[in-house]
Amino acid sequence: MINIRLMNEQDFDFFTDMLYESFYIPENKPSKEVLLTSSQLKKYSEGWGREGDRAIIAYTNEGNPIGAAWYRLFTKENQGYGYIDEQTPELGIAISSEGRGKGVGTILMKSLIKSANDDGFSSLSLSVDPENLTALHLYQKLGFQKCGESGTSWTMVLAINRPHLR
Repeated sequence: MINIRLMNEQDFDFFTDMLYESFYIPENKPSKEVLLTSSQLKKYSEGWGREGDRAIIAYTNEGNPIGAAWYRLFTKENQGYGYIDEQTPELGIAISSEGRGKGVGTILMKSLIKSANDDGFSSLSLSVDPENLTALHLYQKLGFQKCGESGTSWTMVLAINRPHLR
């Protein structure tokens, strides 16, 4: 069984491991330390816990973390790769090797979408390399739609159905 909870301070190292895994670089991927401290990517973890940040952890019944999903707001002056606007959080997700192929990604994404809805957001965005077919399939299955391109990646957006606003 897969369990989900909000990330806590003790999860930060696992979160940064998952953040590193979320960057799709099929060949010659730099080390975690080099990649996450690069000027283009440190914005994804630097100062984590500010307003608009949300992360959830998937874990086994034994308490072992096996995946994480998160979102963060960016500004026009400090955009993430999946930036849409200042009211749309950009999400990321990664599953550890032992958690892959078990539906963990779908569970995390559905939980994160619910969290975004509960937090009052009307959309979520992401950046994905279209060659990352597993991720692309998951995003499309959940309703994300391509809305742009940046370099070799697609920007995708999901309009969140907020029934309490109808």
